[in-house]
Amino acid sequence: MERVIVIGSGPAGLTAAVYAARANLRPLVLAGGLYGGQLMLTTDVENYPGFPEGIMGPDLMIRFREQAERFGARIENVDVTAVDFARRPLLVRTDDAEYEAESVVVATGASAIWLEVPGEERLRGRGVSSCATCDGAFFREKHIVVVGGGDSALEEALFLTRFGRRVTLIHRRDRLRASKIMSNRALSHEKIDIIWNTVVQEVLGEDRVTGLRLHNVAGSTYVFEADALFVAIGHTPNTGVFAGQLDLDERGYIDSPDGSLTNVEGVFVAGDVNDHRYRQAVTAAGAGCRAAMDAEKYLEALEFKIENVHDRGPLPALP
Repeated sequence: MERVIVIGSGPAGLTAAVYAARANLRPLVLAGGLYGGQLMLTTDVENYPGFPEGIMGPDLMIRFREQAERFGARIENVDVTAVDFARRPLLVRTDDAEYEAESVVVATGASAIWLEVPGEERLRGRGVSSCATCDGAFFREKHIVVVGGGDSALEEALFLTRFGRRVTLIHRRDRLRASKIMSNRALSHEKIDIIWNTVVQEVLGEDRVTGLRLHNVAGSTYVFEADALFVAIGHTPNTGVFAGQLDLDERGYIDSPDGSLTNVEGVFVAGDVNDHRYRQAVTAAGAGCRAAMDAEKYLEALEFKIENVHDRGPLPALP
């Protein structure tokens, strides 16, 4: 029987593991086949506190992991394939094992939706990004392209005007899907251009982005010079395994109306799997701390309840 199982190993999951381990709960972390979350796909991280010179994303996650292990967290690089939160104890399955737990912290994160075109994956972290807040400052006075047409894309484009010399928004339709106020802001901004009815076919460059191969509805294909590509067509929360077990909102994120609490007693949530607004390593880490502390308090209350039941002694005999 595990006291705490943490599902996920990004900043939220590993911070939860640090706090749970320091509370002597010996958490088991089911990290996934590829641990570390989206920071494993990031090069320089300059906005995480404590690293004034910046740090590589994978290096930061290695430090998270080492810190959790130092305090007694046990980390297994396996994927969770099924859960049963309707029973007690809580049940978590992987391909090769089955675990029972008194509490679970879900920190499986969210995955960016990519264009899936040639050059995109190879140049991630070298000009291709899905997070303007994370990487915008690397492209001061550069020509930046944003792909998308919703509120998120326009928010990214407007934020990037603080750094880029020029920001070009590429949208596959002839009108934006964003709210009217966001559309008006983007359309009227002096630094933003929009290319309509166009898709990206390829990301160009050897060790960094130098341009894009574009294709429009008129049938024309051409090379468009650019220094960076920000893909803003959405994120998918990694909640498939929890469908029917935890309440999800209309976007598929785990619903948590009060901090880290879910609709299931003893199951807590942290990080991007229920945060579609901030999506930052530091906010995920804070949420991981909160979830672990809530789990600790839950287990304390559970122990107190059990002790009280035992202290009452045997029930009196029936007449």
